[in-house]
Amino acid sequence: MNINKKLLFDYENVQINIKIKLSALWTSVTLCYLYGDYFELYVPNKTKGLVDGTNLLDSPMKLFSASLLLAIPALMVFLSIILKPKINRQLNIVFGIFYTAIMILIAITSITPWRTFYVFLAIVESVITSLIVFYAWKWPKISI
Repeated sequence: MNINKKLLFDYENVQINIKIKLSALWTSVTLCYLYGDYFELYVPNKTKGLVDGTNLLDSPMKLFSASLLLAIPALMVFLSIILKPKINRQLNIVFGIFYTAIMILIAITSITPWRTFYVFLAIVESVITSLIVFYAWKWPKISI
């Protein structure tokens, strides 16, 4: 055996199904939402407002609305895997655009020293939801 021989190899680049890509992107954006909301608890006076009820979510309807808003991305993790391509593509494009717009608005309105992390996460989330729209838009077609 000749020890001077070099073994040449490369790593396989496996083609990832579009449904798995979309599900992974929704998972990533959901985690960013959770981290942002958790880190916001460290902003001065945030927990005081939670305790005394002087915060943005100060009514049952506002809490329900926020729950609905955050449930959709979490559900899209699963729905991106199980839905048929046509409705799957449409929902990913619609919700991707919707959440991109919301995150851009949040980034613009959150520019303060204590919310720099929030602006950063909103930008990351906007990129992720834009990728969701891009991948859904470019959904591979088959000939019938």
